[in-house]
Amino acid sequence: MRAFTYTRARDSAQATNAAANGKATKFIAGGTNLLDLMKLQVEAPEQLVDINRIGLDKIEDTPDGGLKIGAMVRNAVLAADLRVRTRYEALSRALLSGASAQLRNRATTGGNLLQRTRCYYFYDTTKPCNKRNPGSGCAALGGFNRIHAILGTSEHCIATNPSDMAVAMRLLDATVATVKADGSTRDIPIAALHKLPGDTPDQETILAQDELITAVTLPPPPPGRQIYRKIRDRASYAFALVSVAAIIDQSGRARMAFGGLAPKPWRVEAADQQTDGDAIADQVLQGATGHGANDFKIPLTRRAIKAVLRD
Repeated sequence: MRAFTYTRARDSAQATNAAANGKATKFIAGGTNLLDLMKLQVEAPEQLVDINRIGLDKIEDTPDGGLKIGAMVRNAVLAADLRVRTRYEALSRALLSGASAQLRNRATTGGNLLQRTRCYYFYDTTKPCNKRNPGSGCAALGGFNRIHAILGTSEHCIATNPSDMAVAMRLLDATVATVKADGSTRDIPIAALHKLPGDTPDQETILAQDELITAVTLPPPPPGRQIYRKIRDRASYAFALVSVAAIIDQSGRARMAFGGLAPKPWRVEAADQQTDGDAIADQVLQGATGHGANDFKIPLTRRAIKAVLRD
């Protein structure tokens, strides 16, 4: 075990100031992903900053009819909230399709957005991984890549983003609020939060080290029926091979976001408002490239889109 210091923050200012002291620092909330990574030596922070007592655990209505979700709201609480179940059904269903009941009781809204890929080679420190060790190579390109990405990849990384919640929030055009140690804040559209790998797959988001997620705001839900369909290898406790979050209005026009396909929640706005499954798939899958074992994701995505429209 590698030694690290532990700080229990009283508020967001103390948390961000602790993260700005020059040490390799990680915020810890539920710890459902971070602790696993520390045990495997994938993450080796010099300092942990516990943010469980800083008060960001409320769900509040916004004046325009949306919802403000504190970063420390547990996934189980968010999924069960009546306002989420009735106004943002895709989000509730996405949360309930992820992990186990025990993990949902611990995992937080902010942490869910920042969870790291489940690429086998990222977790195996004996294998090359540009995300874990920049410049070492990508073992997944020529390895077992059944769960890997077909969109938004680069020659340096083909890992996927594992979050179900983030896919639904991408569909709903959520905004992520943050604060830094100097007191500055910003509101980041969720579409801009996660980075594509490019030449720097180790940089997964645009957040600075001392930047803390404080809340996620959802605008009023667009009219229409909301659906979340997750295709996976087994019925529970498995990450998506392909997932689709959708809002379909009474005329059959659809807006969709996808998981399991890319290094970030994937949405192609040009496909919004289409009613034909093939037309939507043609636009969503532009540039899609399989890497052998994951070639099946291309036709599977097309079938998933049609199934959502049919439902």
